[in-house]
Amino acid sequence: MKVVKLTNETLFSNELLAEIREKFAFIDVDPLKQKKRLFFDNAGGSFKLKSANKKFTQFDMIPDHPQRDHEAARYLSEIEQKGIDDTRIIFNAKKGSIATYLTASKAIFEITGVIAENIEGTNIVTTELEHPSAFDAAKLYANKLEKEFRVAKTNPVTGGVDVEEITKLIDNETCLLSVIYASNISGAILDIETIVKEARKIKPDLYIIVDAVQHAPHGIIDIEKTPVDAMNFAPYKFFGVRGCGIAYLSERAANLPHHRLFGKADGDLQLGSPIPGHFASISEIVEYVCWIGSEFSDAHDKRSLYVEGMTRIALHERSLLEIMLNGTNKIRGLRNISGVTVHLDYKDLSKRDFIVAISIEGLGYKEAVSQYGNENVIVYDRVATSIYSKRMLESFGMTGSIRVSPLHCNSVEEIEEFLEITQKIVERNATVFRS
Repeated sequence: MKVVKLTNETLFSNELLAEIREKFAFIDVDPLKQKKRLFFDNAGGSFKLKSANKKFTQFDMIPDHPQRDHEAARYLSEIEQKGIDDTRIIFNAKKGSIATYLTASKAIFEITGVIAENIEGTNIVTTELEHPSAFDAAKLYANKLEKEFRVAKTNPVTGGVDVEEITKLIDNETCLLSVIYASNISGAILDIETIVKEARKIKPDLYIIVDAVQHAPHGIIDIEKTPVDAMNFAPYKFFGVRGCGIAYLSERAANLPHHRLFGKADGDLQLGSPIPGHFASISEIVEYVCWIGSEFSDAHDKRSLYVEGMTRIALHERSLLEIMLNGTNKIRGLRNISGVTVHLDYKDLSKRDFIVAISIEGLGYKEAVSQYGNENVIVYDRVATSIYSKRMLESFGMTGSIRVSPLHCNSVEEIEEFLEITQKIVERNATVFRS
């Protein structure tokens, strides 16, 4: 059995991890039962920063309108602008526009429609791996506008989509490429930088949309390196609050005829009164990541600290992922527990967000999730009967999986506890299965 060598170079120190965990709500407690639990469904819900929710409430309580000319209003306007500036830090977007929507799904649907309806071309390209909000938006407008709908196939070995599978579908008549940054089923991270580069070799002015909802909380996104026309993320999956979706749009994408007020500047896509609380919560996310970065770097530039923080988050998560797969000197990993299958397992963990898809011999996916729940462990069943899973699972030749998705605020001890519980469930059901 392979044993992971634990080093402070990749894992957060115990002291830093304790500080990190203190910043999150309900880190190891069921919010209703007030009992200890392991919450490993961060690809669906997500742990929330206490400060992000506190700031949202603090500023949402203020009655003043940010677009008035008195002290409290000006203060709220400054909070909004800081949030926009901090959102640019996340994207590394020096130009272009930042826009808010009701949800990240709403953002990608609306942006897809605007590009598809206003950019010439006879086909739209996407992949089998997309979230329904991106896939269905692309398909809807392809059908509506009578454009050919081209879908790149997944790779069942990597759990992702190969660059060549995407680029071979692109030609001079491609109106739009819509592609996911990372899968919330396999955890596979797509090579967006290469996809953008190779796609634009075929059509230099190609419009590209990237769904970064899954990847943003786990890794670095960089518009300067991946100059796409739109990218989204969901603050609630990024340690923040619910009720808002965020998108970056390039200058040319922002200048297309979106729903907008004519009296505003071309790049201003905000509709309705601003909600400073949402922007304040995004600033708290950025401050938090930069704080982690400052524990490892003397840099003063905010983007540099943010990149360092996200790098350390990714390294810690990758170490936990390796422990979950290979175990420690105390417990076997998922790869070595007889009766457990790790689906879409890939050796290069640098190409993975912290998601593991498993199944347990003789146990249905929903029943397995229920048995984990009885052990106070929250995981999720991805099954082909769900519109959120069917297409992606079937592309891999799967009917379902148990999705396990921890976060960087989890500890080695929690991963070991999960493995112990998994072993317990396997052994209990093996006895029933044999009988």
